[in-house]
Amino acid sequence: MMFRLYKTPGRFIIEENERYFLSTAVDWDQWVNRKNLFEELKIEIAGLQAMDKDAASAFLDKVLAPIGSQEVWASGVTYLRSRDARMEESEHAKSAYDLVYDADRPELFFKSLPHRVAGPGQAVNIRRDSTWNVPEPELTLFINSQGTIAGYTIGNDMSSRSIEGENTLYLPQAKTYERSAALGPCLAIPGEPLGPETEIDLKIFRDNKCVFHGQTRLGAMKRRPEELRDYLLRGLEFNEGCFLMTGTGIVPPTTFTLEEDDLVDIRIGTIGTLSNPVKWY
Repeated sequence: MMFRLYKTPGRFIIEENERYFLSTAVDWDQWVNRKNLFEELKIEIAGLQAMDKDAASAFLDKVLAPIGSQEVWASGVTYLRSRDARMEESEHAKSAYDLVYDADRPELFFKSLPHRVAGPGQAVNIRRDSTWNVPEPELTLFINSQGTIAGYTIGNDMSSRSIEGENTLYLPQAKTYERSAALGPCLAIPGEPLGPETEIDLKIFRDNKCVFHGQTRLGAMKRRPEELRDYLLRGLEFNEGCFLMTGTGIVPPTTFTLEEDDLVDIRIGTIGTLSNPVKWY
C-alpha cells in the first residue's frame, strides 16, 4: 500500500490505489511532519469521500513541487557510474572521487532552497557559463522533523559538468543555481521502504525524439538511504524536515550535453514520472 501526496495551489490531494481525496490540511509542513504519516493518512482518508475523475483532474493538472519550507541536500558518488563520470570530468578530480566512493564518510552538499526548486512541468535551467550540462535522476528522501525517512520523491540534480571539471572546488557553482533542482510529481508514502529492485529510468527528448535513455536500480547504490540520512543529521537540525537526493547511477556519455527545449523525463518505480523542459539561465 502506498499513498501519494500532491501539492496544488491552495489544496493538497491524497491518492491511494487510484482514488483521490481532497485533504482538509492547510499547512504542508505540519501535514507531512506528523509522527507516523502513513498511519495518519489511513485515518484521514477514512473520513473523506473520494473525488470524481473530473474534479481530481482539475487539481492534478496544476501540481507543484511537493515541498514547503524544506531545504534540499544531495549526495554524490553513491553509484559506481557516478564515480566514473566525475573522474571523466577532470584528471585532477580522479583521486578525490575515487577515495570518496570507498570512504566511510559520504559526499553530502547543499543543493537548493525551496523557492528555487522546479516542480512538474516547470523548466529546469542550464547555465550560460557552462558548456557541458546533464540531468541526474535521483531517488530523493523526505526526512521529517523527527529524523525519520517518511517518504520519497523523484529528484533531478542538474549539473554543470564543465564547471565542476575545471576544479572540484567549483562544485557549489556547478550544482546550485536558479532551478538547478526539480522535485515531484508527488511525495510517496509507502507502508514499507522501497526495495533494491526499484527501477530508475531517464529519458531525454529533443525535437520529440529520445536522444538518451538510461536505466538503473536502487540496488546498484553502494550506500544505504539510512546511512546517508545519519551522516546528514550528524551536524544539522531540520525543524520542518528536509529532502536528500541520494545520488545518480545514470550519467549520459561525455559526448552529450543538454540543449534548450530538451525534455527530461525521470521515472522511479511506483512513485511516478517527473518531466521538466530545459531552459538557459
